[in-house]
Amino acid sequence: MQTNNNGERTLFGFRYGYWMLCNIEMFERLAYFLVRSVVAVYIMQADDPGGLHFTAAQKGTIFAWWFVFQSVLPMFTGGYADRYGYKKTIAFSVTMNILGYLMMAYMRTYVGFFAGVLVLATGTAFFKPGLQGSLAQNLTKSNSSVGWGIFYWIVNVGSVIGHALAGILQKGPGWKYIFISSACFTAINYLMLFTFKDFQSGASKTETPLQVLARTMKNIIEPRLVAWLLIMSCFWLMMYQLWDLHPNFLTDWNDSSAIAAMLPDFLSRMTDRGMQVFQQNMLALNSLLIVALMIPVSWAVRRMRTLEAMIIGMLVAMCGIIVAGFTQSGWIFLLGVVFFSLGEMLTGPKKNEYLGLIAPPGKKGLYLGYVNIPVGLGGFAGSKLAGYLYGHFGEKAVLAQKYLLEHTPLGQGKVWDGHPRSLETLLGVPRTEAMQRLQETLNLDAPAATNLLWNTYSPHLYVWIPFAAIGVVAVIALIIFSQMAKKWSDMNA
Repeated sequence: MQTNNNGERTLFGFRYGYWMLCNIEMFERLAYFLVRSVVAVYIMQADDPGGLHFTAAQKGTIFAWWFVFQSVLPMFTGGYADRYGYKKTIAFSVTMNILGYLMMAYMRTYVGFFAGVLVLATGTAFFKPGLQGSLAQNLTKSNSSVGWGIFYWIVNVGSVIGHALAGILQKGPGWKYIFISSACFTAINYLMLFTFKDFQSGASKTETPLQVLARTMKNIIEPRLVAWLLIMSCFWLMMYQLWDLHPNFLTDWNDSSAIAAMLPDFLSRMTDRGMQVFQQNMLALNSLLIVALMIPVSWAVRRMRTLEAMIIGMLVAMCGIIVAGFTQSGWIFLLGVVFFSLGEMLTGPKKNEYLGLIAPPGKKGLYLGYVNIPVGLGGFAGSKLAGYLYGHFGEKAVLAQKYLLEHTPLGQGKVWDGHPRSLETLLGVPRTEAMQRLQETLNLDAPAATNLLWNTYSPHLYVWIPFAAIGVVAVIALIIFSQMAKKWSDMNA
């Protein structure tokens, strides 16, 4: 521990408050990813006996509005964090998050669970600008790249723990205790808030709530900011499918039995296709790679222009999404995650750094609230698109129903309107029983039935090609934007 020129305690060049903020973020992310890593399976997976068994379309709607509340609201809450204080904002968000997790633990109806998600999302919307605004006040132009990189690294420490713990709780006490555990981890941050003094934003402390809202709306119409937000919305639309759609895709289609044989039993579960690695533990490779490589990658690209680093990151992440989505092999999927993670390490921290550097004085929280808008807009559109694509062309249970209708006597003389929900009425076979009925009808075991549906309906093509195409558009648009931004900088030099 050292002391800077202002008499403040520092560690590795960063103030004590910076490290406390990173710890707060770690506990919040541990709680968040404990739920987020498995909630897609809990919501809709047809073959999970403890899940809610909602449809892909219902899951898409839940996730879409989760994104809106969690990621678009910060464009307003960021201004309030600057005005009313970062610590007060974080304390309010902790309370909302705890309430949201507890509602999700006990509400099993569509409306009740949806309400719990929105309460959690609102809490997160206040947490992000409060925490990130505080963090931005601790960073300078000379250390912002490494500072945001360390922050991103610590986020993924919580994610790694959350992924592994979710499987242990899922196999042990059950789904409800995943949500309760997240509420408990979140509550630790009440104590963490007492470990440091609040940081001044530099914003006016006399504005009324309506004046803060007006200032928020005025700043967001800046043309360069609008263009950047739209481009990044397309990118995050594609990027979030690794965490939101792949949990179901992995559970339905991917064979990780060879990987399960090499891992401890608590990381895997027994299924009708043999021992399979929990999907969240397959996806945890993303967090593990970031923990291992984030800081050296941030150091290596510290002198690279932020937009150039983001373009490279987009390209690599897009390749990862395609590789991971086009395979039934667990090993090839992990290769895709490697590519995706390298791309994320270039893109994720740089988006924060870019807005943090162009933010005017007194508006750090406001601009870092804007950084979440692309996640909200892209996540909303991506969730709705994923709900449609996976519900119609990708979900194994639905495709089993479709095969029974089109290729077995159960479907003779029956006309289908093309909507997945109509299949249960036509066949008298619910989603939760469709794979078992298909196996019995065709006298196949689970792996053979899964391969039959994969080869017949090619779910990987129908689900992932549209997302890859959107990623290509985002990369091209950012290349054009980068060239325009460089010319604008030269003109104003």
